[in-house]
Amino acid sequence: MSILKKINEELKQKLESIGYKVDNITLLPSNRKDLGDFQINDAMNLAKIYKKSPVEIAKEIVECLKKDPKYTNINIAGPGFINLTLSEEFLTEELNKISTDIHYNIDKPEFKKVIIDFGGANVAKCLHVGHLRSANLGEALKRLARLMGYEVLGDAHLGDYGRPLGLVVLEIKKMYPKLEYFNKDYTGDFSEIDLPITNDDLEKIYPLASIKSKEDEAYLEEAREITAKIQNHERGYYDLWKKVVEISKSEIKKVYDTINVDYDLWLGESDSVEYFDELNKIFEEKHLLTDSDGAKIILLEEETDKAPMPPLLFIKSNGSISYETTDLATILQRKKEYDPDEIWYCVDGRQELHFDQVFRAARYANLVDEKVKLEFIGFGTMNGKDGKPFKTRDGGIMTLKDLIKLVNEETIKRINLENISEEEKKEIALKVAIACLKYSDFIPHRSTDYIFELDKFADLEGKTGSYILYSTIRMKSLLAKSSGIKQEKMHSINGETEKEIGLILLNLPSVLSKTLETKSLNDLTDYIFKLTSAYNKFYSENKILIEENQEKRESWLVLTSLVYKTNLLILDVLGIEVPDKM
Repeated sequence: MSILKKINEELKQKLESIGYKVDNITLLPSNRKDLGDFQINDAMNLAKIYKKSPVEIAKEIVECLKKDPKYTNINIAGPGFINLTLSEEFLTEELNKISTDIHYNIDKPEFKKVIIDFGGANVAKCLHVGHLRSANLGEALKRLARLMGYEVLGDAHLGDYGRPLGLVVLEIKKMYPKLEYFNKDYTGDFSEIDLPITNDDLEKIYPLASIKSKEDEAYLEEAREITAKIQNHERGYYDLWKKVVEISKSEIKKVYDTINVDYDLWLGESDSVEYFDELNKIFEEKHLLTDSDGAKIILLEEETDKAPMPPLLFIKSNGSISYETTDLATILQRKKEYDPDEIWYCVDGRQELHFDQVFRAARYANLVDEKVKLEFIGFGTMNGKDGKPFKTRDGGIMTLKDLIKLVNEETIKRINLENISEEEKKEIALKVAIACLKYSDFIPHRSTDYIFELDKFADLEGKTGSYILYSTIRMKSLLAKSSGIKQEKMHSINGETEKEIGLILLNLPSVLSKTLETKSLNDLTDYIFKLTSAYNKFYSENKILIEENQEKRESWLVLTSLVYKTNLLILDVLGIEVPDKM
């Protein structure tokens, strides 16, 4: 249990000891530091319950708290706001505990088993800038949830079973009609066939096939037929499809590795299809399927709906499986194979209706227990200066690889380290570039769109990934230079800036808990910026290594180490690596 949580529990008990029973009491950071470090506002609520004056109740609470040596400067403001300050002795003692074990200051919620569905890459297509937020958000939430004690599985949930794959296979057939994959008489092993297709080819093939399908109805119909053949596991077509998935998945992994995103499960829509017969039986037996012009749909509209709720397309009129159905089959698969307490979907906010439909249909069919939470975690778009989704200079959709390259080129310009090889400079620049991308992506609340400004987000000053990295590396360098100096504990708090840093450190667990609750990283990016800025102010005010007072110097180094450890912990949650130098 964190320090502030322990204090909250103690305050609750103290109030009960003087006759005031409360479910919870919260110590809030004060907006008036001249009045105190924290504020208690419960006297007003208690006054309504106990029919007494808020000021009278506040006075009773103050008298009780004065007996506790951890508090100083206890006072009442306004109609009953209680302000109090933590003693420097108590703050120092608690900071030493955190310094010994950084996890001492993290609250662990009730254990849960969670699957996070994030990434959403489509096989045979380029990862584009729209995939960045899903990957960043899901990876950070995965790391945070594990830090907080959850068991978590991250699933890439590849788009690998719809018409796009049919289009790709069709175009390959047009390009290479004599491939054995299309020879009905071939009885050999398809895995031994040398397919003359690379991932670069695939990324060109799909746009070409997509254009053809819009211009040529016969071409589109043939693509539909091939999609059905793939879904029916027809020999040759199905084997070629598997090869395409393998080639594409390898490249997708490389890009995700570059941005420090890792998946426990590399399952796709196709992996859920083995559950379709069971899924179909469940919906049939519950009489949830309705015929509609040769298709099967699920009616979802309810009287309490405030907006239209379209029916869910379960099976298309041509017999193929819809995108919604594979999501339902995936829920059934996850229930049977992993039995999670919660499933989180980190997806573009514009897909909210789709998931409303899927979740409602899943509840109708009892695919998971009522206690299993299905949560849609929507996010906004990364936009250019024109306020529209970020694109290339010629107006095309920017690939994620091109965006990384763009930011990387900018960071290389800003790195002026001497006596390092070009290879090392490139390695450092890439880590800084990824930090810039990730940190800027987390600054706004996940639900909002934001404008990506390269010059601004790559700057070493201000609220940027570069600034946080540079400051953290400077802490590391300072600690390395002090390796022979005693650093066992903090002896005291020496000044307001140090106290401010200490109070910020105490607030980490509440920020982590709020971040886990809201599923947005903006509070955590605010926190690390605030902590780092406070430390930089402290650093500029003091000559740490040449301080003559040994106890003061030791206290400063321990405080530096504590901020450094906290920054590393947060940066790891954000999926940001710290280079050795910058």
